[in-house]
Amino acid sequence: MNEELILHLILWPPLIGFLINGILGTKLPKLLVTLIACIAPLTSFVGTCLAYVQLGGQPTNIDLYTWFIAEGSAKVEFGFYIDHLTYIMLFVVTGVGTLIHAYSSGYMSHDKGYSRYFSYLNLFLFSMLLLVLGSNIVVLFAGWEGVGLCSFLLIGFWFENKEFNKAAAKAFIMNRIGDFGFLIGIFLCIHKFGAVNFMEMRETVLDEGLINDPMIVVLTLFLFLGVCGKSAQIPLFTWLPDAMAGPTPVSALIHAATMVTAGIYLITRMHFVFELAPITSTIIAIVGCLTAIVAASIALKQNDIKKILAYSTVSQLGYMAVALGVGAYITAIFHLMTHAFFKALLFLGAGSVIHGLHGEQDISKMGGLKSKMKWTYAVMLIGTLAIVGCPPFAGFFSKDEILAVAFSKNKFYFIILSIASVFTAWYMFRLLFSTFHGKFRGTEEQEGKVHESPWSMLIPLIVLAVFSIVGGFVGLPKVTGQPHKIYTFVTQSITQVRFEASHLFEFTLWALTVIALAVISYLCYKRYTHKTKEEFESARTFVNDTLIHKYYLDELYVLLFVNPLKKLGTWLGSNFEYHVIDPIVKIPDRVLVMAGESLKNLQSGKLSWYLLSSVTGLLLILLMFILK
Repeated sequence: MNEELILHLILWPPLIGFLINGILGTKLPKLLVTLIACIAPLTSFVGTCLAYVQLGGQPTNIDLYTWFIAEGSAKVEFGFYIDHLTYIMLFVVTGVGTLIHAYSSGYMSHDKGYSRYFSYLNLFLFSMLLLVLGSNIVVLFAGWEGVGLCSFLLIGFWFENKEFNKAAAKAFIMNRIGDFGFLIGIFLCIHKFGAVNFMEMRETVLDEGLINDPMIVVLTLFLFLGVCGKSAQIPLFTWLPDAMAGPTPVSALIHAATMVTAGIYLITRMHFVFELAPITSTIIAIVGCLTAIVAASIALKQNDIKKILAYSTVSQLGYMAVALGVGAYITAIFHLMTHAFFKALLFLGAGSVIHGLHGEQDISKMGGLKSKMKWTYAVMLIGTLAIVGCPPFAGFFSKDEILAVAFSKNKFYFIILSIASVFTAWYMFRLLFSTFHGKFRGTEEQEGKVHESPWSMLIPLIVLAVFSIVGGFVGLPKVTGQPHKIYTFVTQSITQVRFEASHLFEFTLWALTVIALAVISYLCYKRYTHKTKEEFESARTFVNDTLIHKYYLDELYVLLFVNPLKKLGTWLGSNFEYHVIDPIVKIPDRVLVMAGESLKNLQSGKLSWYLLSSVTGLLLILLMFILK
């Protein structure tokens, strides 16, 4: 099987699934819609496996055709590049994506927009594959815009609800702000490097790259603005919690396998450029720290089970940003991978809870589900232990590595991330104990209808639970005496010195982690297991109100940006439009009217005037020829 055929096998099946279900879905049997939708990502996963086996893991560039030529110099190929970094992303996107598709067949089984939902989901996966496979930043940007469009369609999937439409619009607009920065970054790349292909840019950087070159600092800052939008970093992160308006499997896909990981992937793919801009790297690390601590603190006081997990995602993305900022690109990708496992597990587990409670998402109205939803409880427990960094679950190894790198580079980063880790443990154990332990806090009618999810939903959960347990073993620290397989694998694509922590630091961090988790879990168990619905209403203090209202960031944005822009728009529409634009637009009209008014006098209807005009005109013509 040749390289091009393998590429087609990876990339195009989800697009084909989108076209079939999007055009014919309403006329096809539901089973056929499901098969088409689920086979598409599975085929891409199989294609990824074949690519790795067939190509032997060697970097491979495949150009299908020349797309266009920018500025007469930068040739943009519709081309694709597969290396070890690409393989990691492909396995995450197609593997987790396939499980989410399978889960969706049970979760969305009674929805009237079933075929439309799966067509959007397939298009989402195709866009992410295009982003990951692109050999140049323009193809990557095409996929980048594709996932932005699909997020808008899926967040507002239940479009009859106006609030959901507002959430979709908010996500779309905030991402456009970031994408504007990304687009400027692309133009600056073309201007600076004369190329858009990643390998060509890398060669130029190696030949001519200067540390803190002003142009490179500016272009990396604009690219990072795009990352802030897509990967939900301060100040463009407030759209992500609102994205919970979409179906829960969509939340899992956005938060775990696609979209929000795009920014982390972009910086890692272009690490050779960001390394030349230490100023930008420092900004990335600081923004990551602030994002991690702010989002984690907000999650402490949220009661919506999906929003708690949403702020958790924002916080975890902050960890990855810090790793990128200190140059630990492989560590960031390692955490991206483990996070995909346990965050998909947690979101789909939350979906199972919501499904079992017939749409209820407020943890203050849950409780005692442990005995009624045993499988869901088991996988949620595993997901919780993974995200809080409990050894030996997947999140422990990747988060521990980020903390170790932060400690070696900047103690301030380490302190902030450690506090965020404590917050993470608190809000996750709060969610777990409030949902599954104690007594049920809803109505008797709700309690009587609680049921476990079908196997179509449970099987993907069990698979993700297994990966959430063993996924971290591919990145064991040096103290264990085992190879760090992720580092060994990805370092063939990314030139990076491996960060090593002392054995004393590792053992101390492990011991403190276990002690802290034990204490926090005990305190949360005592505090939230037997809490009544009324007791969930926090005391009205300044801190509680601030966290419940998410630091009033939405209100601040409305005050600083939304209201002034609305007033500006109103003024432009009612004053500038009528008194400036309209008169300018009507200038040709007025000129023609005035000319008509002036020339109409020539049409007097008098024969003598017409004869005089004709003779005068002939004389002028003769005079012109004589003078010539």
